[in-house]
Amino acid sequence: MKKNNSARRKFLKNTVGAIAAFTIVPRHVLGGQGFIAPSDQLTKGIVGVGQMGQGHISYAGTRVVAICDVDRVHLTRTLAKLDKGTKTFDDYRELIQLPEVDIVHIATPPHWHGIIAADAARMGKDIWCEKPMTATIGEGRRLVEIIQQHGRIFRLNTWFRFEGGFYGLQSEIRPIKKLVQSGLLGWPLKVTIGRHTGFNWTFSSQGRTNLPEMPVPAELNYDRWLGPAPYKPYNPHRVKSFRGYWDYDGGNLGDMGQHYLDPVQYFLGKDHSSPVSVEIDAPPQHPDAVIGSWKRITYTYDDGCKIVLDGGAIETDGVYISGPLGKLYKGFRSDIPDLQKKLSAFPDPIPQVVDFVDAVKNRKKFALNEENGHRSCTLVNMAKIALRTGRSLQFDPVNQAFVNDDEANALINEPTRAPWII
Repeated sequence: MKKNNSARRKFLKNTVGAIAAFTIVPRHVLGGQGFIAPSDQLTKGIVGVGQMGQGHISYAGTRVVAICDVDRVHLTRTLAKLDKGTKTFDDYRELIQLPEVDIVHIATPPHWHGIIAADAARMGKDIWCEKPMTATIGEGRRLVEIIQQHGRIFRLNTWFRFEGGFYGLQSEIRPIKKLVQSGLLGWPLKVTIGRHTGFNWTFSSQGRTNLPEMPVPAELNYDRWLGPAPYKPYNPHRVKSFRGYWDYDGGNLGDMGQHYLDPVQYFLGKDHSSPVSVEIDAPPQHPDAVIGSWKRITYTYDDGCKIVLDGGAIETDGVYISGPLGKLYKGFRSDIPDLQKKLSAFPDPIPQVVDFVDAVKNRKKFALNEENGHRSCTLVNMAKIALRTGRSLQFDPVNQAFVNDDEANALINEPTRAPWII
């Protein structure tokens, strides 16, 4: 099942050049008009079968043929739930070379997302990736290029822009999108995400400082778990609570931020842009561990629109969206008289492609894809950099770089350990 080191080195050296010359399509496409794959299902390989990977072993229209994890316990536990013929690996580079895999589902800690997604795209695989999309802004920009260069279908796993009630807001996003594009609230708009608008976000983070070094468990390949991240001595808290450390995520901002921010980006019509500034009210951060509880993060766009992350529950009026002509509260309540009647005169939002299997089979861009996913992930990564530098920042949304701030820009493309590069 495993290949020798020479084969791995050869793969790393030749992947880009060899794959760039052609585009691989899923096996069901090769059968031509009217061909139906066995059981009409797409095959998938899952990279990372720990906590998040367990929740996505099955989704309609797919079946698992391979799994990968750097922890043997995770592999053994998951294999017991799958067909006996399911292949197992501890190196994702072997899984993505399997010709029988159509889709690669990435459920690793976030510091691996961009690199695995890029390598999977180069191998002709379509991709379902957990959030946040990438650990840095620079990785996101490069991943967009690679996905499009190889003609792959990409889905980011947050769904509120197209289905489901939006947490405690008690409304789907579709009617909010219609209201915003109708102009009935006026422009510019201010969106507040916090406890009083239905988002019970735990803003404090669980990172710990001065972790004592401990022996690496026999079942864990810790060096590969670290991968592109800087080497740090092993401690179980670092691995099990990875969101609390800057090297692997960004605390609860990294964990939940894209869930909360992506729908706002969508209904504000900002899928192809970014804010021009991010302001923070937060305690100083530790260089390794995400600590403390930030009170407020404010994004401002060039047209005056704002998104406020109200971590300190400062704004208590319950207004989710405020505009010069009206306000919207949770439960889709508004101070605009006869709102529903007025909205009926306006067109509905443009339909989105929300079936990932259909998107793969028919080569349609998914509703939340590499482009708009990168822009909403940029919101998360902008705030992470502001917190780490300890100051508010100005941002150029075209060049996707901070204005006159070398320290902040150095965090856009953080160095990675060899050979792990995107």
